[in-house]
Amino acid sequence: MLAVIATLVLGTSVSSQYLSSYNVLSLGLSNGEIAIMCLPLALIIITGEIDLSITSTLALSSSLLGYLWLHHWPMPGIILTVLVLGGVLGAVNGLLVTRLGLPSLAVTIGTLTLYAGVAEIVLGSTIVSNFPSTYTTIGVTGFPHTDISYSAVFFVVLAAVFGLVLHGTKLGRSIFAVGLNAEAALYSGIRVKRVKTGLFVVSGIVSAFAGVLYTFRLNTAEYDNGSGLILSVVAIVLLGGVSIFGGKGSLLGVFLAVLVFAGLQNAILLTSFPQDATGIVTGGLLLVAILLQGGALVEKLGRMSVRAKASRT
Repeated sequence: MLAVIATLVLGTSVSSQYLSSYNVLSLGLSNGEIAIMCLPLALIIITGEIDLSITSTLALSSSLLGYLWLHHWPMPGIILTVLVLGGVLGAVNGLLVTRLGLPSLAVTIGTLTLYAGVAEIVLGSTIVSNFPSTYTTIGVTGFPHTDISYSAVFFVVLAAVFGLVLHGTKLGRSIFAVGLNAEAALYSGIRVKRVKTGLFVVSGIVSAFAGVLYTFRLNTAEYDNGSGLILSVVAIVLLGGVSIFGGKGSLLGVFLAVLVFAGLQNAILLTSFPQDATGIVTGGLLLVAILLQGGALVEKLGRMSVRAKASRT
C-alpha cells in the first residue's frame, strides 16, 4: 500500500494531468490486458509452476480472431472459438507438465515459441483492422458513466473472483498446499495433477480473453500482438509477493503491484523521457522482485542446511 501511495505522489509531482479523467482512462487501457494475465499466472506460480506462454497465447488468439473475421464468421462465434482455443493451449501445457512430468519452465518456453510460430502461420503478414465499432469501442472507451476502461473493469471483477477462489475456498487451500509440498498434498487426498492442469487451462482461457481485448483496443489483429509483455506480467506477480518457490502469495498483493507498475509507467510517459524508457520500470521492478525472492531463497537454503545437520546428528 505504501508503494501505491508513493507512486501516486510521484505521478502527481511530475504532471498535473496524472489524475485527470483522460489519463486515468489511458492508464487502464494500456495496462488492462497485462493486469488480467497476472491473475492466473499468480495461482500457477503459487503451485510451484510457471506459464511463460501466455503472451503467445494472446498473439495466437488475436491471429485466429482476425483470420475468422476475414472469413466472415459472426463475432460472438469468433470470441467463443478463441476462448476454446485458449483452453486447449493451456491444456497442452498442463498435460505436458503433469502427465509427462516435464518442468513447466522448459515446457512453456517451448510453447511460447511454438504458439507464436502458429500465430504467424495463421495470419502471416496480413493485418486485419475492419472490426465492428460495437466491439472496438469497448477497447478505447470507458465503462459507462466512469473514466475506467472496460479492461480495467474486467480485471477488477476477475481479481475478485480469483481472490475469492484462492483465499476462500477448498480449491484455494489445495493450491497453497500443492505449492508448499506437492507430495504431501497428494498423500492428503489432493488431486495435484488435476489442480495444476486446471490452472493451466484457466490461464489459457484468460490469456485468450486478453488477446480479444488487445485486438479490439488496437483495432488490429497481427501475429505478433502482445509480444514482449511476458516480463511485465512476471515482474508484477513476483513484486506482488507471490513466491517463485510456490506456496505463498495473495491476490491483494498482485492487485496492488498492478497499480504500482501501471502508475510508474504512466508517470514516465508524462515526463520528457522517451517512451522506450518505460522498459526501465519493467526491468527495475523485476530486479526488485528478484532481490526480494533472493532473500527467501537464502532463508530456505538455511532451513535446509539446519535440517541436514540435524539428520546427521
